[in-house]
Amino acid sequence: MKELQAYAREFQKEMNWDIQTVNYETTKSSLMNNYMLLTTEVAEIAEELRKAFNFTNTQINNGMNSEDAFRLAKEEIKQDVGKEMADCLAYITKMANYFEIDLEESFYAKMEEVKHRKNKDIKVIRPKVDSDLIE
Repeated sequence: MKELQAYAREFQKEMNWDIQTVNYETTKSSLMNNYMLLTTEVAEIAEELRKAFNFTNTQINNGMNSEDAFRLAKEEIKQDVGKEMADCLAYITKMANYFEIDLEESFYAKMEEVKHRKNKDIKVIRPKVDSDLIE
């Protein structure tokens, strides 16, 4: 992740896409603009998921089983979802670099915090049914 952040820092400078820091108002505007661009990219991931679900439902309506239909749908959107995730990562690294945040360190620290939360989400454990026991 450190290499990715260093690459992103240099790439953003090269493209003149770094957070503008002339004064408070400029910095505030630049941060908000980048935040809005990040949320736009997140929405584009949602649109790709929507395409996958619609593709899956069309295939199911045409007689394909749901697992095969969704497997095909995932392959259909995989490349575009990857591009949108890369866009999100670019904006996240840009903001992390601005705030001098080590994303790798922050990620592992956050996962450790989540692991030890007292108020964890509880999954429903479904009992096995006869069809699960058939091999």
